[in-house]
Amino acid sequence: MKLVSRFEAASRSTAELHGLLTKAFNAFAAAPRGSDQRRDALASMRNIEDELATRSPSI
Repeated sequence: MKLVSRFEAASRSTAELHGLLTKAFNAFAAAPRGSDQRRDALASMRNIEDELATRSPSI
């Protein structure tokens, strides 16, 4: 999976971020331990979760 930067995450809708978070989680789970793919997926999840945390919850 390609690394999702904070800048890229900020330009996506909340729905898109939730979809990307699912993809990143699945990529993390499937990647071999210690690999670049696993590191990138983890960093993407952090960036996506940080961006989601900055948004106000919609009711």
